[in-house]
Amino acid sequence: MMTISYEEFEKVDLRSGTVVKVEEFPRAKKPAYKVWVDFGTEIGIKQTSAQVTEHYTPQSLIGRQVVGCVNLGSKNIGGFVSEFLLVGFPDENKSVCLVTVDPRVPNGEKLF
Repeated sequence: MMTISYEEFEKVDLRSGTVVKVEEFPRAKKPAYKVWVDFGTEIGIKQTSAQVTEHYTPQSLIGRQVVGCVNLGSKNIGGFVSEFLLVGFPDENKSVCLVTVDPRVPNGEKLF
């Protein structure tokens, strides 16, 4: 395990947001969805590609509050621009289980 300083950790911008739109993503190499998350008025709605099809349907994601890293820059994935990283943990089969917020907090809150 590598140790980092608190100042380095503060540079990672993890924010709360609510999933507002989900679409199938057939062009992705591995099964994935296109996901749009509202991160509040300061950041707005950002889109990403997420390999979360094992545990979630598009319908089950809508309205779910999630955590995303919003300062990694963008990445082109199969012709779709991913603007943030939706974060989660792998289960015993390496399928992604999303990090969520409970109870709900305002969209755009920074993790500290």
